[in-house]
Amino acid sequence: MSDIIESNPEILGGKPIIKGTRIPVVLIYELIGLKYSISEILKEYWKSFQKIMTYHIIISIYPVAIMMAIINKEKVGGY
Repeated sequence: MSDIIESNPEILGGKPIIKGTRIPVVLIYELIGLKYSISEILKEYWKSFQKIMTYHIIISIYPVAIMMAIINKEKVGGY
């Protein structure tokens, strides 16, 4: 589905959820509709979002770390 949203028939009957959690996407839309702020939503579901953010930070940094290692290896002439 996407990097953040998934649908699995074995989790909540296949309803779209935030990947790595059991938080239905529709719940987030409902909370926003009820005028919850982003900070209130994060406070309520912090542990679940923390896992997701850590995963996405690692995934986004990984290619940069590889490139930096290659560049540094070339500068110092190998390991």
